[in-house]
Amino acid sequence: MTRHTWRAAVTACAAGALLAGPLAVGSTAATSDPGSTSPHELGIEQKVDPALQRALERDLGLSASAAAARLTFQARASGIQDALAARLGSTFAGAWIDPTKNVLYVGVAAGGSTSAVRLAGAKAVVVDNTLAELESWQTSLDAARADAPDKVPSWYVDVTTNQVVVSVRPGGESAARELVERAGVPTGAVTFQATQEAPRTFIDIIGGNAYTIGGTSRCSVGFAVTGGFVSAGHCGRVGATTATPSGTFRGSSFPGNDYSWIGAAAGNTPVGAVNQYNGSRVSVAGSTDAAVGAAVCRSGSTTGWHCGTIQSRGASVTYAEGTVSGLIRTNVCAEPGDSGGSLIAGNQAQGVTSGGSGNCSSGGTTYFQPVNEILSAYGLTLTTGGGGTTPPPTTACSGYAASYQGTLSSGSAVAQPSGGSVSVTRSGTFRLCLAGPTGADFDLYLQKRSGTAWSTVARGTTASNNEAFTYTGTAGTYRYVVDAYSGSGAYVLGATTP
Repeated sequence: MTRHTWRAAVTACAAGALLAGPLAVGSTAATSDPGSTSPHELGIEQKVDPALQRALERDLGLSASAAAARLTFQARASGIQDALAARLGSTFAGAWIDPTKNVLYVGVAAGGSTSAVRLAGAKAVVVDNTLAELESWQTSLDAARADAPDKVPSWYVDVTTNQVVVSVRPGGESAARELVERAGVPTGAVTFQATQEAPRTFIDIIGGNAYTIGGTSRCSVGFAVTGGFVSAGHCGRVGATTATPSGTFRGSSFPGNDYSWIGAAAGNTPVGAVNQYNGSRVSVAGSTDAAVGAAVCRSGSTTGWHCGTIQSRGASVTYAEGTVSGLIRTNVCAEPGDSGGSLIAGNQAQGVTSGGSGNCSSGGTTYFQPVNEILSAYGLTLTTGGGGTTPPPTTACSGYAASYQGTLSSGSAVAQPSGGSVSVTRSGTFRLCLAGPTGADFDLYLQKRSGTAWSTVARGTTASNNEAFTYTGTAGTYRYVVDAYSGSGAYVLGATTP
């Protein structure tokens, strides 16, 4: 196995804190959807937010089609990654995306099933160290701490190289070796990376939408949760008060972690969305972890909306105040004024800004506290779907030959009528209407069966909760798919066939 290696950092930076039988047209479906499933299982690809797509084009140099393909691919890859991690068990060695090829790679240690990886549509990479081993060595480094944090600013697991990477500033070589030796980490499992990082926390700053702490400092809203919002721990201690939105820190942890949650005062309404700083918002649909290599975007009031990729999960970084572990390391740029803000992959919340380095002119490294850890620590529920939950009136989409009602949770989909299909005996015009809950984004697809497969022939996929369209089709077997792209609640579907 390779001994200690040294690697030059690419960017100099400074880190800171199916289906049942046909149902006759004209009947009314039940008011629930027991057959709901994922959109992908019904042949519906993830919709791409146009503003998010444009941001990826700008910051990652992708074409419109490449940006859309990447977002769709990485949404599927997250589910595959989770399934393979469970299947491989102790032999799982992490997963990552090749952003240029939209390929999911999965590390497999000795004794693991590479065939299971291939059958899942990913590529297996046989490696020496399991993810559990790499993470345990990082934990050992956390416990050993750095005697000279200005010389050894950070360390993290790099699943792409199957190594623990220790960042080293000029003159810090001895301190780095001493840290690794004191932690008892095998020499062959470590790569030293030359860097210019000088970690600092992004306190007195804004990310996402601004809020102030005690009237003297500022930070930013990470994500809305029931009763308030989450942010960075270094922004305030328990009991500190906030303004715009007003509230009180109910929980805070820093260093070690870098998270907090603020209980909002009456009159403040949590909204499941992220500010894109272009007059629009990205609706938050959930918090599924994106894979290493996935495209992500960050919102902050100093530099606005910027995108990049995930480099590692579970990274450790040492600030002047102490070491924070379990962070998401990215190459998204940030500057002072962006702390506590939102990191999102597609419509999935990822984390809140902890600290970073560099700037948005030359680039840099930014670390994020994973949002799921915050939710778990405080028993919080993420607000999704732009905050809207008001159901449509049952008279919505009236004047159609058939009417169907149901309820969907965010990220799920269902085929109507009742998971079945409609037989159409002649050519003509289809008229379809969907009314979803206020503030949500529900979409409608018309699909036609060809043999045993279904294909989408028409769709309504705006950012609204309401959709309506017509389609001229031929005789055949059809179904209507309702997709809760973001937000949860009741819907009404109206349909008239030729």
